[in-house]
Amino acid sequence: MSLPRAKFIKNFPGCPVEATLGFLDGKWKGVILFHLMQGTLRFNELRRKLPAVTQRMLTKQLRELEQSGLVSRTVYPVVPPHVDYAMTPLGMTLKPVVDALAAWGDDYVFCSPEGRELRMASDGIYAPARRSSRAEAAKTNRPRKESAAPT
Repeated sequence: MSLPRAKFIKNFPGCPVEATLGFLDGKWKGVILFHLMQGTLRFNELRRKLPAVTQRMLTKQLRELEQSGLVSRTVYPVVPPHVDYAMTPLGMTLKPVVDALAAWGDDYVFCSPEGRELRMASDGIYAPARRSSRAEAAKTNRPRKESAAPT
């Protein structure tokens, strides 16, 4: 079994962003942290909140977060086994970062049955997603009007 990526991070001189992302790198780590910041969860509770993640991947990501000190794992000596996952005080220092990511996603990411997309204003500056434009076009069976590119 290979060691998690976080264990290999030693020196990133002058690049705190790269060093930090080394601990948070992983498709599911940010989402796991987001859910654990809401409160302590058991493994299956967390798995239900993340239906697209496999049990193996969730276990791997939780182990890496635990080894980096961001998440704590408490095992209770009962049958059947009872294991809780919670944020550590160090992990909770990431709350403003995770909250900012969630707010940015609310403003700029539009999720539809076709997938996810970023919304950009016609002047090239990113603007909050207009969630109603697709719904309005679908109701009237008219195609959405695309904004003209600036000249």
